[in-house]
Amino acid sequence: MKLELEEKLFETIGAIADEERLPCYAVGGYVRDKLLGKPCKDIDIMVVGEPISFAKAVKARLNGFAFAAFERFRTAQFRLNDVELGEVKLEFVGARKESYDPDSRKPITQIGTLEDDLLRRDFTVNALAISLNRERYGELVDLFGGLDDLRDKILRTPLDPESTFSDDPLRMLRAARFASKLGFALHPSIPPAMEKMRARLKIVSQERITDELLKLLMTEKPSIGFEILFRTKLLDEIFPELPVMAGVEQIDGMGHKDTFFHTLKVVDNIAAMTDNVWLRLSALLHDIGKPRTKKFLQGVGWTFHGHDAVGANMVPKIFRRMKLPMERLPYVQKMVRMHLRPIPLSRDEITDSAIRRLMVEAGEDLDDLMTLCRADVTSKNPKKAQRILANFARVEEKVASVAEKDKWAKWRPPINGNEIMQMFNLPEGRMVGVLKKAMENAILDGVIPHEREAAIEFLKAKFAELQSESLPEQTQKKLDATANV
Repeated sequence: MKLELEEKLFETIGAIADEERLPCYAVGGYVRDKLLGKPCKDIDIMVVGEPISFAKAVKARLNGFAFAAFERFRTAQFRLNDVELGEVKLEFVGARKESYDPDSRKPITQIGTLEDDLLRRDFTVNALAISLNRERYGELVDLFGGLDDLRDKILRTPLDPESTFSDDPLRMLRAARFASKLGFALHPSIPPAMEKMRARLKIVSQERITDELLKLLMTEKPSIGFEILFRTKLLDEIFPELPVMAGVEQIDGMGHKDTFFHTLKVVDNIAAMTDNVWLRLSALLHDIGKPRTKKFLQGVGWTFHGHDAVGANMVPKIFRRMKLPMERLPYVQKMVRMHLRPIPLSRDEITDSAIRRLMVEAGEDLDDLMTLCRADVTSKNPKKAQRILANFARVEEKVASVAEKDKWAKWRPPINGNEIMQMFNLPEGRMVGVLKKAMENAILDGVIPHEREAAIEFLKAKFAELQSESLPEQTQKKLDATANV
């Protein structure tokens, strides 16, 4: 089978390979995506011979940039601004065969043949190659039935799956990700092998595991991959806060929603709304506090009071363990903590002060918070879902109607805690917090304008009021008597 390669850069690469008498192939994800009719900006080139000097020759001919070589693994890469494809990354590898130390996923490599190289790959659909040499230009090489698996939408390993996953356990996470990304089913041999080999994940660095999970979150339907990880018990190993959400408990004939599968639906919903990976992660984590707060109350049913606050408190530990970028922590923690906040507003008569409070607390992330709230509507009752979404629309209309939305999103009190301490010669403590909160509430409720002078006058009156309330009764009587003389 021959494929039409419209991209001119392949002709150039093939010509250089012929000059150096090297068998040369496009391999892996590029071939798979081309057969699926999908664009691909990462192109893997494999040569049966020395790859680094070959990569340098190609870079010079194609005016590439950002060159990097990895001698130990016999790979090199650079980027290229191509007229047809835009900016692409080219990675070059020498055909090799691999063996593995049981305690490491880093391969011990040896120079190999084309078959050796394709055999070491994770799935048959990624073990396809296209010849770039002039004599066989465009010819598809399929040694392990990858083309049939591509047509049947099946993920299957070229080798026995237990051996494949034992050698490189990260391939189990890739199986889940590709199932989500491509919409493919796993071959029946893969899930049992994943479950059996799941403990091998301990040899994989946390950074690589986290990278795969974030890539899974960025697929069109992440629930497919996360359900695979749940069914094979891989989530128990890498994300224990998620599988404990699964299951429905019954008491007196009353059950509750399965939190885990509800969460997967929320993640799919939000994936259709945004490419913001941190908002998608917030959706994945929004209900992680529910298992710790679940209670059954007679006459009421199942409750999860405070799960938003409990979940928000769990987020920092998750970030540290998973080595997620800490600068993203405040955003995700805010989304988890506030994901219930707009719900009461959507049910009640909405006041301007309530909307201002929501704006101030959510700040510039208010639109993202409302997106999360919409994604959280997973009712199977169409009328109920429509009613809830209509109520959210009312909240958004009210937000739009409150004057100076941007000012409230960036709102700061006109006087801070340090200034209050100086004004009244107070030490740091409860009194300062009470005064500051009272001033903020007065501004948000429209009692006083958002102006420094008005805030000072309010604070003076409030301080006098609090002092009067805190004086002992006898002292207050003496003051009152003195005032009447």
